[in-house]
Amino acid sequence: MIKTNPTFRARNAWAGLGLSLLMGAALAQAPITATGTTGIDASGNTQKERAACMEGRSQQDQATCLREVNNAAAEKRSGKLDNSGAQFEANARLRCEALTGEDRAACQARVIGYGNASGSVAGGGVIREVETVVVPAGATSVRIEPQTSAPVLLVPVPVPVPQK
Repeated sequence: MIKTNPTFRARNAWAGLGLSLLMGAALAQAPITATGTTGIDASGNTQKERAACMEGRSQQDQATCLREVNNAAAEKRSGKLDNSGAQFEANARLRCEALTGEDRAACQARVIGYGNASGSVAGGGVIREVETVVVPAGATSVRIEPQTSAPVLLVPVPVPVPQK
């Protein structure tokens, strides 16, 4: 059995505690941008957006942020920049066009705002979920027991066309 000096163990414990507190204080000093507060907005104010890039409030490296600010300013000058909600919704719906059947219907439901959304872009991603009930072909009635509090989207099963 190895004997250790109780004083030695106490000193090690205090040293470990001190080191932990020191590391915690060092991490607390690091500049951290709160989730969702990037300093970049849809106002098109190039000076404010450039300042956000220079101060590190953009969730991007500085070179990428400045390039995006300059590109957006050029688009705005040429009249191509459209920050309207209708344009955003049209773009989102267009992305759903690549899908077919049930997948397209679920995509469109998520874009419209049905279902639940959680997370943030700044935090790594937004997860959108929609509960979809697929009605069996030939069914005259269906009992739906929603698993979420969100609206339920009904998708009829496409009837296959007989090939000749």
